[in-house]
Amino acid sequence: MRGVLNTAGQLWSSLDNLINDRPIKVAITGLSRSGKTVFLTSLIANLLAMGTGRPTMPALRAHIDKAGKERLRNIRLVPARAGTTPRFDYPGKLADLAAAQPKWPARTEDLAEIELELEIRAGDGLLGQMRGLSGTPRLRLELLDYPGEWLLDLPLLNLTFSRWSAETLARLREKPRSDAAAEFLSFVAHIDPVRIADDALIQRGHRLYKTALERCRAEFGLRYLQPGRFLTMGARNDAPFMWFFPADNLPFDPARNSIADLLQARFDAYKTEIRASFFDTHWRRFDRQIVLVDTLGALHAGRTAFEDTEHALADIAACLTAGDSMLPRWLGGSAIERVAFVATKADHVPELHRDNLRALMRDMVRLARAHAPGDTDAVSYHAAAAVVSTTDGWADQPDGHREPVVWGRKLGETQSRPYRVGNVPISRPPDSFWSGRYFELPSFTPPPIDPNAANGIPHLGLDQILVDLIGDRL
Repeated sequence: MRGVLNTAGQLWSSLDNLINDRPIKVAITGLSRSGKTVFLTSLIANLLAMGTGRPTMPALRAHIDKAGKERLRNIRLVPARAGTTPRFDYPGKLADLAAAQPKWPARTEDLAEIELELEIRAGDGLLGQMRGLSGTPRLRLELLDYPGEWLLDLPLLNLTFSRWSAETLARLREKPRSDAAAEFLSFVAHIDPVRIADDALIQRGHRLYKTALERCRAEFGLRYLQPGRFLTMGARNDAPFMWFFPADNLPFDPARNSIADLLQARFDAYKTEIRASFFDTHWRRFDRQIVLVDTLGALHAGRTAFEDTEHALADIAACLTAGDSMLPRWLGGSAIERVAFVATKADHVPELHRDNLRALMRDMVRLARAHAPGDTDAVSYHAAAAVVSTTDGWADQPDGHREPVVWGRKLGETQSRPYRVGNVPISRPPDSFWSGRYFELPSFTPPPIDPNAANGIPHLGLDQILVDLIGDRL
């Protein structure tokens, strides 16, 4: 009898999972300093608070509870499964934000995942009635966080070592990259690629090149930097296939065991590795993708940084939305069904200017979208803030007129004061925009946050992002 009951229970559980368990994989990424870790922390906190009835995600709640019928029953974190991907440290990141001396959490350096389960009462249709009879419908929201720099390796997959070297060195010889890469460029100029390989010499070249990339990012705000894992190494930072750099005067057919031969072999091994460890095993399985961009930071860093960010974003957008345009068919480029491009730190500009920020985000990916086939409704554009650290206000100017500002407390300061970040253009800035460096982008202190985040975290726009991204599954 017990065996019969066990079998019946297993059958019922299998039927329940088949009908009611609906997984959706959402990847969250972004270029450097876009705030991915903060975004994911706030997203989780606000979803969990919404599950207890708090009004933290009004647009999402309204979308779920259609026609005034309360369909959302609960939201919970799912215990980690027996996988190999590290779990996103939500408690630790929340603790950083909610500390007595709050700080912004450290940025993402590798893959991390976490899963939430949304219990949603079935609808009134036939399928809804079937689900209601068999159990409670559940949406398993599988969130995966990974460094945006890795996406810049997508276009690299289609390049030979020779072509990648030529394109990379051409960019490095232009200012301001040439300033950041001066020591590496001097090193490359004295390397004869047909010589017998010297591993110590090659490792020195790799370190110099990696330092050049780090300086390009840190000192000049540049974003189009390849290979992406040279900046966010992950777990394989000491592997020999990583020890390469772009070289000059490469022979068409390098001799065996020459410098050119070894560099080319490592470049090819790098492409094979990232395909196997990320693009084949993770990326092609994503259902939806969120791409975060520090658009304001790019404006603040100047024309070169903005155009570099635009270049990186255009390549990413083309890979995510254009099917076969840049991505090989074998990689399954059409698997991602919806993409949300998000300009972050929207709380740094007054409410009256946030529509400009969203429009600028849309314009930055316009070239990639213009040539991309497919449903344009599958791509959405947003201006959002994962944590609101400012309040809107007005400030009197010397000439007597008032203008909108944000009030906030800079890191390290004790008093809040008004900030006018600068004009946010609605499209690619004209030449006159870059004539003066008046665009300010302060780093604000996080607001006071409950250590348990029972009432969520103040945000702008996270709920609408989810509506546009996964609303069809709700």
